[in-house]
Formats: sequence, C-alpha cells, structure tokens
Amino acid sequence: MTRYIGQRVLQALAVLWAAFTISFIVLFLLPSDPVSLAVDSAGSGTPADAAAIAELQARYGLDQPVLVQYWHSLVGAVQGDFGLSIAIGQPVTTAILDAVPSTLGLAGTALVLAIVFGSAVAYAATYTQIVWLKNLLLALPPLGVAVPTFWVGLLLLQLFSFRLRWFPAFGDAGVASLVLPAVTLALPTGAVIAQVLATSMATTWKQPFVDVARAKGVSRLRVQTRHVLRLSSIPAFTIAGVLVGTLLAGSVVVETVFSRAGVGRLTQTSVLAQDIPVVQGIVVLTSLVFVLVNLAVDLLYPLIDPRIVREYRPAQASAEPEKAHV
Repeated sequence: MTRYIGQRVLQALAVLWAAFTISFIVLFLLPSDPVSLAVDSAGSGTPADAAAIAELQARYGLDQPVLVQYWHSLVGAVQGDFGLSIAIGQPVTTAILDAVPSTLGLAGTALVLAIVFGSAVAYAATYTQIVWLKNLLLALPPLGVAVPTFWVGLLLLQLFSFRLRWFPAFGDAGVASLVLPAVTLALPTGAVIAQVLATSMATTWKQPFVDVARAKGVSRLRVQTRHVLRLSSIPAFTIAGVLVGTLLAGSVVVETVFSRAGVGRLTQTSVLAQDIPVVQGIVVLTSLVFVLVNLAVDLLYPLIDPRIVREYRPAQASAEPEKAHV
C-alpha cells in the first residue's frame, strides 16, 4: 500500500511541475508585452513612456533572462507566492483566493449533481428490461455531451429566469443564483459519467458470477446494487476525477454567461490582459485541484477492488507464501 501511495504522490508532483512549466513557456512565447498592455489599458492610444515601461518590467522581473524568470517563478510558486498582478497590482494569491469560493461552490455543486444524474441514468438504463425505456435513457448521455454548454445556459436563462422568474438571471447572491449555473455545468459532465457507467455495468452483467448469483435466487435489484454497481464504479470514478478539470474549465463559460465573479471570469480577464502571474497562479491552482481529486480517486481504488494494490507489491513478498507452502 505504501508503494502504491508513493507512486501516486510522485506522479501528482510531476503533473504540477509540468503544468507550471508548460504554462510558463506558452506565456513567455506570446508576442505582446503584458506591461505595455497594462499601461495602455485605458485605450487612450497615447504612446507610453519607455522609461516607465522599463521600470515596470524591472519591478516584475520581466527584464531578466528567461531561465532566471523561470527559476524565480518556480521557487515562488512552491512557496505559494506568485508575485503581483501586472494588470491590477494586487497580490496574485489574494486575487485568486477572493475568486475561489464562488467557483468552488459552483464546481462542487455541479459535480454532485453530475454524479447523481449520471449514476441514476446509468442505473435505470441497465436495470430496466423495458426496451423503449432503456433506449430512451441510453440516448440521453450522447445528447447531453453534444449540446454546447453556453447554449444550455442561455436556454435555462430564457425559460427559468426571464419567463418563469424562478431564479435570478445574473450575479452571485445566495443559493437561488447557484441553481442554473450548476445545472448548466453539470449536464455535460453527468452525461459522460452516465455513458461510462452504463457501458461498464452492461459489461459486468455479462460476467459469470452474475449468472451464479441469479441461479442462487438473488434478486435482480440486489445483484445490480451490491455486485454489479460496485465493480462497475471504477471506470466511473476515474472519469469523474478527470472531469474535475473539465468543470473548472467550463466555469469560464458559465460564469461569463451568468455574470458570476469567480476564477473563470478572472481567467478570462487575465488572459486578455496577458497578466502572466495571475494566469500561472490559476493554472497551478487548477492543476492542484485536479491532482488532489485524482489522487483521492486513486486511493479509493483499493477499497473498491483490493487486487489493484497487489499489483504494486514486490515480487519477493508475493513469492514467500508459495515457498513456505512448499
């Protein structure tokens, strides 16, 4: 178990380092100068003072060689310090932490709704023996994946906000304003979970142990709930961990449609302004959440199927019982 956990932690650290390095390279290769964009943010069109630009570049360390910039940024990131925002002059950590609660509530609610929706559709589709109902339920996930997120958000706004007036259209004021954005973000994610889980459950139903259990008189409901669902949940757990990154990326669109202040909106404005410290901080934060969720999923695998941990045991340890038996 220790070896299994150690490998997963090392992989998580490697993913974080790769995400930081790739984002640094991409942002460094951008043709525009973030300091010049920040100075001309008012759009006056007046040429900026070269001395002022040089002073700002020195303040943010943009006048140093690229390797020196990378090293300083990496050391600061390890310590949780991403410097100052070029666009607003605020510490990056403060700007991100101010935006995190709104996005975290949105993404967390959407993930719960996606898991409930996806699991319910997959369970019902594999349990029912009514052909037309099964086909209808299995047709829902591809539809949910195909429909664009922004279109779903606009449709929900038109129906539930402007016509029925059940929920507020914009802003971030209370639970009511969270419902429509969370549903918008949850639909495509839940559709993917439903597809994966339904396929896995249909395959597990064909295993010999299911026939043995049914021959012993175990009910169809009990077999599906206690045996089929448990063994089929590993692929669904895996895809749910991967889709956390999709939820965070989708928050950019959803927060824009519903005018919510969060990490998504902060990402949009920072990318447009080429605010390198803020974008790097958001990339690292998103990668950290993604890594932690997937690490938690990896640690749950042995509880579902203990055979996974056995693959990581040293060969000598597994051979000793056989030798003692002989």
